[in-house]
Amino acid sequence: MSANSADSPAQVEVVLVKAGRTKIRYPSELLHDDGTRVVVRAPWAGGGVRDFGFVRFEAGDVFTEYYWRDRWYSVKEVRAATGAVKGWYCDITRPAVLTGAELVVEDLDLDLWRSADGTDVRRLDEDEFAASGLAERDPEAAAAAVAALDALERLARGEGFRGLLA
Repeated sequence: MSANSADSPAQVEVVLVKAGRTKIRYPSELLHDDGTRVVVRAPWAGGGVRDFGFVRFEAGDVFTEYYWRDRWYSVKEVRAATGAVKGWYCDITRPAVLTGAELVVEDLDLDLWRSADGTDVRRLDEDEFAASGLAERDPEAAAAAVAALDALERLARGEGFRGLLA
C-alpha cells in the first residue's frame, strides 16, 4: 500500500517503547507502506542537541525512518538541515506494529551507526543490552536481537546497505 491510498493515513505517530514504557512519541509523515516495510519522515524529535561524538543530532535534522514488520531492526537516515546525509542510525527492535495511525516499535537497546561515506560502522549500547536482562527474561528475543545486529552490521559494511532502503 502506498502512502497515497485512501485507507492509509498521511500522518503516523511513532511510539518508541523501551522496557515496557513509552520512551518518546512523535508525529511523522507516512511516505510508504507496502505491508512489510513502513517508511516515515520526521524532524529530529529530541530536545536540544544530542552529541554522540561521531555525529550530532540537532534542530533542523530530518530523519527518514524505515521500519519492518518482519525484521528486528529499523534504519533511520539522518540528514542535516542543508540536506546533506549525516549517516544512518539503526535501532535493534522487535518487528514494528502499525495500528491505525500509530506505529509502535520496541527498542531492544542495541544500536548501529553507519556514517554517510560508509567508513565508520560502529556497534552501540551493547553494555545497555547486557544490563537490560533481556537474555534472562526472553532468550529467544535476545538471540533474535543479536542476530539482527550482526546481519545489519554485515550489510552496513558491505554493498547491500543502500539496497535495503531502496
